[in-house]
Amino acid sequence: MTAPYDPDDREKVVSKLPAQLRQELKVRAAQLNVDIKDAVTEGIEAWRSGTDHRPVDTSGGGPFATYLPTGLYAQFKNDCKARGVTYTQGLAQSVRLWLDTHPAPRRAPRPTGARRIIFGNQKGGVGKTSTAAGTAQALAELGYRTCLVDFDPQGHLTKQLGYDLLGIEDPSLAKHMLGEAKGELDELLVPIDEGSFSGRLFLLPACKDAFLLDAKLATSRHVRIKETALEKALESLEKDFDFIIVDCPPSLGYSMDTALYYSRTREGEDEGSSGVLIPVLAEDSSADAYDMLYDQIQDLSGDMDVDIFSLGFIVNMYDSRKGFIATSSLDSWKQIGDPPVIAVVPELKEQREAVRLKQPLLAYAPESEQSEAMRTIAMGITA
Repeated sequence: MTAPYDPDDREKVVSKLPAQLRQELKVRAAQLNVDIKDAVTEGIEAWRSGTDHRPVDTSGGGPFATYLPTGLYAQFKNDCKARGVTYTQGLAQSVRLWLDTHPAPRRAPRPTGARRIIFGNQKGGVGKTSTAAGTAQALAELGYRTCLVDFDPQGHLTKQLGYDLLGIEDPSLAKHMLGEAKGELDELLVPIDEGSFSGRLFLLPACKDAFLLDAKLATSRHVRIKETALEKALESLEKDFDFIIVDCPPSLGYSMDTALYYSRTREGEDEGSSGVLIPVLAEDSSADAYDMLYDQIQDLSGDMDVDIFSLGFIVNMYDSRKGFIATSSLDSWKQIGDPPVIAVVPELKEQREAVRLKQPLLAYAPESEQSEAMRTIAMGITA
């Protein structure tokens, strides 16, 4: 059907769509690198070309706005009237039709293995856990199979998602690193089947004996090169995942060295495919902690003759109402330039509520500003 309108001349239209349908449209458009307004336009054109469309439950719909080519909106409303459906129902059917005919892309395994992103800073309380979890959820939402590794012995990530830490006598990541575990590491994975990332997000829980890992790495006969221990343990998982996200401890010890080494740029891998994301706060103590992390990265890079790429800063829990300290600190992070600030995550209640309820943020509050910031991070590292 030839469109009797200029696709570049658009008008804003407002309607309602169920939250799940809005979210599915947003995610699929991002997966396929398609603008939402173009996806909706294609869906409407396909809807107008056919007649056999199943009804969509639009109860509880929320506001939805987009831009349609001028003229298409009026034609579409006339078609809805002629077919005896409301404009809201017709739009929902059009979006559903576009989603059904534009499946999520299938991703081929990378020859250099899963991309490895670690979240690190030598200061606790900056939000490594929340940003690692949120980014992993956003990546899974985009269609990437993602493994979220709780590598912090405090186990906050595991607890916040509502799972128990592995017992001292149980197989664990630490035991696999030390050559003491029986069985396969993938047997420890827990699926996080919630929200729009169901089936693509898995957690490797923390273990209660991880506090002893640094001391055991220093003395273990089973680990010849301490820095490679995490990589050797996680190697078996890489064939099954697109991304492995590691929530690191606030540590300068062997554990952090193994995580940094794991995030290095491998032979044949593009710079920036893997690396370190650095959550910080808009205050001075985060800068002091970053200085220590920077020194650790430089020392390890020199000692092991590897390249460890800093992907960027995430300024977390930002609130401009805190005044000059917050705003000037944010400016200071931005002025560094390399690595860049790739996202600013606002200080809002949704993250705290999600933690309290032991739910993933992007399932509990998928349309919140914090969830959008996590998607910004995910899009930034997949671009």
